[in-house]
Amino acid sequence: MSATRCSAHAGERKRIANEQRSTGSAEAERIRADAERQREIILAEAYRDAQRVRGEGDAKSAGIYAAAFSQNPEFYFLLRSMEAYRSTFRGRNDLMLLEANSDFLRYFRDSMGRGATKK
Repeated sequence: MSATRCSAHAGERKRIANEQRSTGSAEAERIRADAERQREIILAEAYRDAQRVRGEGDAKSAGIYAAAFSQNPEFYFLLRSMEAYRSTFRGRNDLMLLEANSDFLRYFRDSMGRGATKK
């Protein structure tokens, strides 16, 4: 085989290799784009489902609060106050300055929301 003929075969093999690499790169890009599209669809559906479940939970919660309020409004207000205390005082170093007769501290006073009576 002559040198000219060998270099012609090498050039042809190189051209075929480049063509296959180009085809492979295009196919890889198509696959990546499809995977990204599927990822976006999955995330959007998961977000939609999470929002629906959250909404259902909020509705149930509101129904429970409404039932508690209608059965015993004073207990409902106590419960909501306790939740407010818990969310306000999360850490050991939390500090809040309030007057003793503050509405926020109502349930730290007697059960009727008045200041403790002196005996």
